[in-house]
Amino acid sequence: MKIILAALASGTLFGAGLAWSGMTNPARVVGFLDVAGSWDPTLLLVMAGALCVAAPLFPIVLRRGRPLLATAFALPTRADIDSPLLAGAVVFGVGWGLAGLCPGPAIAGLVGGSPAVAAFVAAMLAGQWLAWRAERRSRPVTPPAG
Repeated sequence: MKIILAALASGTLFGAGLAWSGMTNPARVVGFLDVAGSWDPTLLLVMAGALCVAAPLFPIVLRRGRPLLATAFALPTRADIDSPLLAGAVVFGVGWGLAGLCPGPAIAGLVGGSPAVAAFVAAMLAGQWLAWRAERRSRPVTPPAG
């Protein structure tokens, strides 16, 4: 129950921060990506603020033996760049540029009741489900040891 409450509190704080900074507004994100037009630097300032907080605290947090509510840190173990990673980055970037939304702000933006945001989230969930199905099909099934 503690983990669920911590996740709820973290997600609520993150969503509130996105809403307060205007990052749930697709026009603001598209304005940031429009470097040749009327460029809006707001997203750059939000990212810089996040880095100013996270960069010094990340090494401090990792000095702990483990997280407060888990047995171990869940850190990436791979460092290679492969074609699925590149394809995912391209799809994410194109979708972000076209819609002005990415998953976090879109979910936070659902509170506003916008049909366009709801359609984006529905399409995002469908895409995630299709990717999960495709990945399951491409992986060979190995029987459990024992």
